[in-house]
Amino acid sequence: MFTHEFMRNALLAGSVIALACGLAGYVAVLRGQVFAGDALSHVAFTGALAAAAAGIDTRIGLFIATIAVGTVIGTLGRRAAADDVVIGNVFAWVLGIGLLFLAIFSTSTSGGSGIEAARTLFGSIFGLSAFDARLAATIGLGCVVAMLSIARPLLFASLDPDVAAAQGVPTRLLGIAFASLLGVVAAEAVQAVGALLLLGLLATPAAAARLMTRRPFAGLALAGGLAVVAVWGGLATSYEVSSLPPSSAIIAVAVAIYTTALAGSWVRGRATLRPCARAVRWRR
Repeated sequence: MFTHEFMRNALLAGSVIALACGLAGYVAVLRGQVFAGDALSHVAFTGALAAAAAGIDTRIGLFIATIAVGTVIGTLGRRAAADDVVIGNVFAWVLGIGLLFLAIFSTSTSGGSGIEAARTLFGSIFGLSAFDARLAATIGLGCVVAMLSIARPLLFASLDPDVAAAQGVPTRLLGIAFASLLGVVAAEAVQAVGALLLLGLLATPAAAARLMTRRPFAGLALAGGLAVVAVWGGLATSYEVSSLPPSSAIIAVAVAIYTTALAGSWVRGRATLRPCARAVRWRR
C-alpha cells in the first residue's frame, strides 16, 4: 500500500487535514455551531462553481467563499441561538447563489472545469499530486498550529462565555477568529471527503470524543486522533476495496467509531446505575 505514490500523497494530506478537522470540529460541537459546518460545505461547492464558471482554479473559489462566509457567521453571530438564525439565513442565501452559478456553469463548454467541480463535490484525495499533497499538508498544519495557539481561551469562551468575558477573554474576537479558521479547515477538508460529506469529518469524530471524555483538552486531542484514525482506516479500506470511494470509506469508519463510542457510553451508564439501584434497595 505504501509503495504507491498516490497512497502516500493521500495519507500525508489526509492525516493533517483530519487532525485540523478533529480539532475544529470539537470546538464547533462545544459551541453549538455544528450547523455552521453544514453551511460551509454548501458554501465550498458554491465557491467552486463560481470559480469554475469564471474559468479559474476551483480551489481559489472555495477557499475565498468558505473563509468569507465563516468570517461573516462569526461576526454576526453572538450566542448559539443567534448563530442558528445567522447561519440559516446565510445558508439560504448561499444556496440561491449556488443555483445561479450552477445555471451559468451548465452552459459552459469547459470539460476540465466540470471535472474539477465534480472533485470538489465528491472529494479526490487519491488524485492529489505530490505538490498538492504538500500544499494541503502545509495549510492544514497552519490550521492546527492556529487552533492550538488559541485553544485555552477558546475552550474557556466556548464552555462558559459569560465568565470568560468577565475575566477579560476577548470572546467576540475569538468567535470571529474561530469561524474564519473553520472556513479554512472546511475548504481543506473538501479535498479529502468532498463538499457532500464534509460535515461527517468535522462533527462525527468530535461527537465521539465528547462521549468518551468530558475533559475539554483531552477531548480536543481525542477528536483529532479519532479523525486521523478515520482517514487512515477509510483510505486503507478503499485501497483494498477498489469499488468503494475513499470519501465514503472515511465517513463509514468515522461513523463506526462514533457508534462504538455511543455503545461504550451506554454500557458505562448502565454500569453506573446498577450500584445506585442496589443502594436504593438496601436502604429500603
